[in-house]
Amino acid sequence: MEIQFTKMHGLGNDFVVMDSFAQEIQLTSEQIRLIADRHFGIGCDQLLLLVPSDKEGVDVRYLIYNADGGEVSQCGNGARCAAAYLRENGLVDGRAITAETNEGIISMTLEEDELVRVNMGIPKLAATEIPLDTQEDARQYRLELSDTEITFSAVSMGNPHAVIVVDEVVSAPVLTMGPEVQRQTFFPEGVNVGFMQIIDSDHIKLRVYERGAGETLACGSGACAAVVAGCINSGLHQEVDVELPGGHLLISWAGQGEPVWMTGPATFVYRGQISL
Repeated sequence: MEIQFTKMHGLGNDFVVMDSFAQEIQLTSEQIRLIADRHFGIGCDQLLLLVPSDKEGVDVRYLIYNADGGEVSQCGNGARCAAAYLRENGLVDGRAITAETNEGIISMTLEEDELVRVNMGIPKLAATEIPLDTQEDARQYRLELSDTEITFSAVSMGNPHAVIVVDEVVSAPVLTMGPEVQRQTFFPEGVNVGFMQIIDSDHIKLRVYERGAGETLACGSGACAAVVAGCINSGLHQEVDVELPGGHLLISWAGQGEPVWMTGPATFVYRGQISL
């Protein structure tokens, strides 16, 4: 079977985007892993599959698969790429797009300057909703690792995040501590691990070790989670410049009970087809 695809990225967080508007596409976990493989396939952090939605007033159903073949419920950089893809291919009219995810409906707006603004939804802070293996809600949690104890904030943006404040992201133990935190049973559905350096109340630096993908150059939902955690615990302002290895995102959050807004670019790389 020949499948058309588009390679895109959001600040270096790269995607293979496919749609089943004209051709039905059903992929196995093994096929997704092959597509994502950077040596034997196309190569990507995540695969995005865009499917016509059967919900009234909704433009698309947006499915997200990590490089390990597992499905996840949210991806902020992917949402921006999905919006740009739909507009570029004439699958939506206008600049306002609604998408159905496993976590509910999200809205996206294509801005005049070719940036995409995404309503990422209301962050979940309750331990049972993130989820965590505890019944007690806290602004911060502690966890014993093999050779240290860490303090972190926990936030769900449709996927679980642990946010650790560090002095310098460049020297943070992302590649060793990230997978160790992910192995902890405290996170029954796994976790994305963010390492946040606070520059000032309007600017942070962030690296994220993602569930099912490893460290990526940018993580949109991770940027949202870091800003929420920083607003609650570290006095960040309502609008924050998040500097990731791949570039910058603007994250806005008005506080408890309000949605998080993310603004950033979506870039086309090339189009092709793959035989599966």
